Amino acid sequence: MSLFPAFAEESAKVEVSSKELDWLRNTSFQSGDALSIHNQYLERTSEKESRELGSGGKEKDDEEPSKKKKKKSVKKRKKKKKHKKTSGRYSDSSGSDSETIYPSDLKKEEANRPQAAPLSSKFSWLDDVQSPTEQLFCVDQKADAANWTYKTLYRGDVARYKRKGSSSLGLDPRNQGISWEDSKTNKKHKGGDKKKTEDRYFSTVSRQLLRSNPPIPTLATLPESSSANGPTAFLPLEGEEENKRGEEGERALTSSVNPLRVYDSSTALWLQGKGPQELMEREKQDVQTGHGVLLLSGKTEEFNKQLRERPDDTQLWINFIRYQDELSATVFGGEEEQQSGVSSERRKSSHRAVLEKKLSIADRAVATNPTCIALQLERLRIYQELWEPSVLSKEWKKLVFLHPNSAPLWREYLLFTQSYFSSFTVSKVNAAYGKCLSTLSAVRDGSMVSHPALPGTEEDMLDIFTQQCHFLRQSGHSEKAVSLFQAMIDFTFFKPDSVREMSTKQQVEFFEPFWDSGEARIGELGARGWKAWMLQQERGGWLQPPAEEEEEEEEDEEEVKDRSKSRQTIWVEVESSREAAHWLPWRPDKTKGQSEEDCEDPDRQVLFDDIGPSLIRLSSPELRLSLLLHFLSFLGLPVDPVLSAAPRQPGLLLESLSLLTQGNDLQHPLTSQDLPDLGVHPVGHTTPLQGKRKWAGLGKQGETFVTNLFRMVQPELPAHHRAVLALSWMQYEKLKVLRCLRSGNKKRLRSQGKSSKRVSKQLLKEPDNRSSLVLWREYAHLEWMLGNHEEARKVFSTATAIGGTKGLRSPTLCEVCLLWAQLEAEGGEVRDVTASPAVCVLTRLAEGASSSSQPLAPVSILKARRSYEQALAAGLEALDQHGPHPQAKGGAGQEELLGEKLRLRGLAGCYALFQYLTTGIQAAHAVYMQARERMEDLHRALKPDARPSSDGEADNSLADLNSGYAKRLAFECEALAVQHAALLRYHSSIGVFPLATLRQTLTSALSSWPNSAPLWSVYVQMENRYHTAGRARRFFQSVTRDNGGVVPHLFAIFAEQQRKQLVDAALRSCSPDAALPILPENGLSHRICGLFESTIATQMGSHCPLPWRMYIHFLVSDGRVDQAMRIFYRALQNIPWDKGLYLDGVQLFPDHLQEFVDVMTEKELRLRLPLEELDILLED
Repeated sequence: MSLFPAFAEESAKVEVSSKELDWLRNTSFQSGDALSIHNQYLERTSEKESRELGSGGKEKDDEEPSKKKKKKSVKKRKKKKKHKKTSGRYSDSSGSDSETIYPSDLKKEEANRPQAAPLSSKFSWLDDVQSPTEQLFCVDQKADAANWTYKTLYRGDVARYKRKGSSSLGLDPRNQGISWEDSKTNKKHKGGDKKKTEDRYFSTVSRQLLRSNPPIPTLATLPESSSANGPTAFLPLEGEEENKRGEEGERALTSSVNPLRVYDSSTALWLQGKGPQELMEREKQDVQTGHGVLLLSGKTEEFNKQLRERPDDTQLWINFIRYQDELSATVFGGEEEQQSGVSSERRKSSHRAVLEKKLSIADRAVATNPTCIALQLERLRIYQELWEPSVLSKEWKKLVFLHPNSAPLWREYLLFTQSYFSSFTVSKVNAAYGKCLSTLSAVRDGSMVSHPALPGTEEDMLDIFTQQCHFLRQSGHSEKAVSLFQAMIDFTFFKPDSVREMSTKQQVEFFEPFWDSGEARIGELGARGWKAWMLQQERGGWLQPPAEEEEEEEEDEEEVKDRSKSRQTIWVEVESSREAAHWLPWRPDKTKGQSEEDCEDPDRQVLFDDIGPSLIRLSSPELRLSLLLHFLSFLGLPVDPVLSAAPRQPGLLLESLSLLTQGNDLQHPLTSQDLPDLGVHPVGHTTPLQGKRKWAGLGKQGETFVTNLFRMVQPELPAHHRAVLALSWMQYEKLKVLRCLRSGNKKRLRSQGKSSKRVSKQLLKEPDNRSSLVLWREYAHLEWMLGNHEEARKVFSTATAIGGTKGLRSPTLCEVCLLWAQLEAEGGEVRDVTASPAVCVLTRLAEGASSSSQPLAPVSILKARRSYEQALAAGLEALDQHGPHPQAKGGAGQEELLGEKLRLRGLAGCYALFQYLTTGIQAAHAVYMQARERMEDLHRALKPDARPSSDGEADNSLADLNSGYAKRLAFECEALAVQHAALLRYHSSIGVFPLATLRQTLTSALSSWPNSAPLWSVYVQMENRYHTAGRARRFFQSVTRDNGGVVPHLFAIFAEQQRKQLVDAALRSCSPDAALPILPENGLSHRICGLFESTIATQMGSHCPLPWRMYIHFLVSDGRVDQAMRIFYRALQNIPWDKGLYLDGVQLFPDHLQEFVDVMTEKELRLRLPLEELDILLED
């Protein structure tokens, strides 16, 4: 018998031969009984299924769309059956008593037992149910463990619905209510409201909420029926904010979280988790951002469309690259948001994304225009933030190798080499300058056949050469810089005829023996030049002259005068004094038997290898004169700003505070701008920022050097170039007297006055200078500055007599009389117009007669006014008719003729001053406005034409002529604007005058000439009279935003610093309880720091020494030494070549002397006083 009776028939078929399985057989059980029980079970099961199918229960497995759902439903049914089997013991038996019941039968019957209220045990769709009214519910008997874990139902089991109305049963409608729209579930799924929990106090939204004006929040309110004023059983605690918001706040106090109204409105909102202000601000921001992004995306599409149509437009590519910054500012919240954002990693990632995008555009642009230098430079600027210095240097070298004839590319490469701290040394940068100039010389000579010379190569070579000399001066190697100029002047003006047709490289090879021969060089005593030396060498060498007995030089003063000072202060003073005394290269004196081994400081000797690669050829006489003027300016002499072309990168040379403080001479308001300061230190003046000049000039040796230079070079120049040099020399003598006047040292002023007068008289005695009105004008001004007014008037009278009867037709004579009249007008006001010396001078000029002491007739004044009016109208008309034309020829003569016609500042100044003295300030203002408008319109018309052309030699000469014409016209326009502003300022200082006219004049002039330091100086002085600075700040911002120069940024900083000094002085002058004469303005220090940061963030400002040094001094004076130290290290990363920065560091941070000296030694800056020698000096 089988152990399992239900399957006895099947088991009977299996024949088991083994006797070991007999224990499995039940011999007492009959197979017939088992079959009958099984048949009864099958009958009951079939009846149950037919009854369920009749009531609408269908199988869902056949209708499931996917196999996964089928398996899931089957699995669920099995679990349900298993669950039902566990409860079978509580059910009654439904079988027959006579039948044998087994446990398996009981379990099956329990599962199929009929229920009183039939409920479905599985879920079904309502559409599949045949009778919807019978089985609307189902019983899920499976326990859900998640209910015990999470204490709530699963969100998918909760029905969703929209509520109609906001009332609720069981609440008092007068003082109770429910805000249904605020009940939000805390979603745990992905994409839920996680950002709500992340908006902490430091988040972007919270900071924007603090910065913005808080709008009135839109709070959830109750319906009108619930706003009835009923009696309350307590006194409500109302806050100040509730009283302000009134009825709206009253409604906000009543909510489900505040039924007793004991919380104020802000607490109630917090308990509800609401933030209406934040929500409104976020929605507003999203709308603005979306609108901005939409506009910018449209602009991006426009860029792409234009680039598809014009792929060769390089400027359009550059604008598209730079436009990405504007786009990222809108998308990522702007620069301010990125500086103070939530996550620094997010800022870095966004900035990195923008760089990658710009780089992708730059790569496309370069691939489309492979020969464009500007696009490749733009791409390298992007790479500068992504690559390592070594990789970037290799890429620069590769680019320079591919384009060796591009001077702008060389200039950018030199700036990169000069300003990268990690790879910077003076020798490397000097070698790079030599490589640049030698390569451009080879291109210019034609020896480099692969690349043709571009137009303007010689001008660019001279500019790069001058920049190299200033780099050596700023790094402390003054001897090398002076030697470079000496060699270049010998190489240019004293070149032997036998080598003129050779290439530059061959000429340099012939020049080397002369340099190493030990012969005297330019500026030294007994110098004769390269040409004379070559001729004498062909004849057998020099005849040694007998040794001249020279006067013994006085012994140097003791270097350490005050040993009580600190070690750092003594080092700075001795280093600066040695710089001022030893800027000339050391040469052995053969008459004394000296040799090169006798030099105590080997760095004072200059080898030919240091200067040979930088020698270039200059074929144009104008460029040769420009070379001389650059050398004179390097030595500290005033020069003509038009003839000596301004440097292409002027920001690299700005390092003097005198640029910002010029024009403050209140005693001479009309003539204080006669010698403008360029802000560049002369050679030998490497001091801390606020250091004082040791001498008024260059010292005894320096003055001898300048005198020998003039005596040797003047015979090699044409007559009109000699006049330019003589003017520069006399202005230098006048400048030294002016410095002595400002210093207040009467003894030095007396000695300097005698010396300057002696030099000026010697210049005037020369045959070429006797009839030079310009030199007579400078000498008369020198006498007036020394206080010799009668002598000055005699000199002026002599000059007007030399001018003859030319009158208003002579621009030079007009300038002489203008200076004379200005000096007389500054002396004092004369009520009788006919008795005024200034009016007399101007009237005699209009009449064409020499000055006399006879009184003027009123008719003469009327005639003079008519003459001035006609002369100015004729001069302005001649500007339009006699401009540079293609058929104009004549070389220097044509250029000089054009220059004479452009010199209208003297005529306009005389007419305006005459009108001011006889009629009034409004008439003078009208004269200046008439002249300025016509001249500035002409300059704007000529500006696009002032570009060199490459269509041939004739076109090049014409382009040079147009360029010189435009430069001269620009200089005249700026000088006229300075005269105009000076006259208006003078009148406002002595009388009642609306400053609106002066302000309008200055703003219009500065909009045209934003780099004019004299105009900015007058503007700052004028705006300092006001207690409010909003107007000036807006104007500064408008100018600096549209101009890439450094000068407007520096004057904006200077104006704020002066304002801070005024506020600090007012605060210090009053007691704590006294009324202030001026309202204190908070935040000036932060505003000044912001201006400094914006200045050094510009491309040129980051490499300009002056803003960095001013920034460090300001922070130290404000007490923020640690921050100043950080700025100092940042400055080292950008201007590592500036020795003045290291001197400032030692002076301001004396504890770091050893560290700074080590850095100077590592970077090969000139160190004249090692610390070991300093210790020896202090011990002695």
